[in-house]
Amino acid sequence: MKIYRHRAYSRVGLIGNPSDGYNGKTISFTMQNFHAHVVLYPWDQLEILWSRQDRNRFSSVDELVQDVNLNGYYGGVRLVKATIKMFAEFCSTRQKSQFRLDARPFSIRYETNIPRGVGLAGSSAIVVATLKCLIDYYNTPIPLPLQASLARAVENDELGIACGFQDRVVQVYEGLVYMDFSEMKPIDNFTCGHYESLDPGGLPHLFVAYDLGASKTSSSVHGPLRTRVQNNTKLAGTMAKIAGLAPLALQAIESKDAARLHELIDQNFDYRQQLYDIDSSHREMIQTARHMGASAKFAGSGGAIVGTLPEPEMLETLKHRLADADPNWRVFRPEIQVSKPVAQASPEIKSG
Repeated sequence: MKIYRHRAYSRVGLIGNPSDGYNGKTISFTMQNFHAHVVLYPWDQLEILWSRQDRNRFSSVDELVQDVNLNGYYGGVRLVKATIKMFAEFCSTRQKSQFRLDARPFSIRYETNIPRGVGLAGSSAIVVATLKCLIDYYNTPIPLPLQASLARAVENDELGIACGFQDRVVQVYEGLVYMDFSEMKPIDNFTCGHYESLDPGGLPHLFVAYDLGASKTSSSVHGPLRTRVQNNTKLAGTMAKIAGLAPLALQAIESKDAARLHELIDQNFDYRQQLYDIDSSHREMIQTARHMGASAKFAGSGGAIVGTLPEPEMLETLKHRLADADPNWRVFRPEIQVSKPVAQASPEIKSG
């Protein structure tokens, strides 16, 4: 019996505006420190196994409250189920024979150690890992840009969770990726931006920190923000300024200009705090890192930060400073993946 396994890694937004709705441009990377792991194998019935995040038995009411605050009401099973549904519907409308799914059922389960609610793309990691297992199991070659768009549709369209393209793109491509959403182009029934894998060797020393006590879904940030930007020309201009930092950062990475990248990352946060109120504890996390001489910005929707260090030895000092400020803050060096070679783009897949 062949077993299919895939991991999708946590995402860190290094710089830029990841919103496709505002002509965004961004650079992000996946790191091996955290991941979602999906296992799929042939079975006599289609079975989705629950993970620790989907439990329904608790020792107390307080434990239930803590679990809901951390994992929500549905855990990750709904993500797996919605991915299977969207994948099946996608394949059912394709003309080519390799997209006609046979009747082989399977058992599937997931596990994840990505911290929840801190903006490290835990939900999309479950979707992407599930999708990759399904693609391998049914041998359905789907181009990488389309995989990312299909993964986004699982949450945005099927489950009604407000989300953009950034997380799914970088988790599908893996490694350090430049994304340009300023000119979205149609592929099949989806839209895709321009995506480019980069060499992480041009990056300076980085750190990532996150708040164990944080728990906020990205939709709770992006939903209200989307409404405000649509109704405020000044805020829309700020979004454009943030997007404009990504091409400058790309030049800094390619030229290994650590000082310039440091400056741009700080500027990214300065612009972002003009868009909405920043949680006071997360602002303190940023300020603590900056006072030490590091650059710092949010790594996602909030609860985690990323920045550059002038010297690698500063990491240990930063760990102690942040731990002294709040025992819930964790600091580590991200293990950035090396981008996999990307094959030539497959021909467009047309609907039936």
